[in-house]
Amino acid sequence: MEDCIFCKIVKGDIPSFKVYEDDKVLVFADVNPISEGHTLIIPKKHAENIWEIDPEDLAAIHLTSKKVAQAMTDSLKPEGIAFLQLNGRAVNQVVMHYHLHLIPRVSGAPELVMTNWELKPGDMEAIKKTAEKIASAVK
Repeated sequence: MEDCIFCKIVKGDIPSFKVYEDDKVLVFADVNPISEGHTLIIPKKHAENIWEIDPEDLAAIHLTSKKVAQAMTDSLKPEGIAFLQLNGRAVNQVVMHYHLHLIPRVSGAPELVMTNWELKPGDMEAIKKTAEKIASAVK
């Protein structure tokens, strides 16, 4: 994709701080980090979102995420790692190239809104109906 910043990083047209690379994925440091060690894992082949990505590339990203998370744990000693993946502008996907964020977390760091929400019981009948609706659409 001509205009895609991540495709340009894959091609080497834009520099990056490479963490790991193989034939399917590239892992590099986020230049706007939420925390020390914040990295992105991207497929080398352009796909905008979860609906477009090849299953093999998706599997490669998640297998790589385990490898990189272990490296983060060994080198940075975080107390946890958030894995964040967004699909679409409505959820604030900014770069329209599938990517998985690995965000190491330590106690005392500002909370990630997506990892801290109020637990309140929902309407069980409405939850059941929604679950059934989704289940019936699974192919």
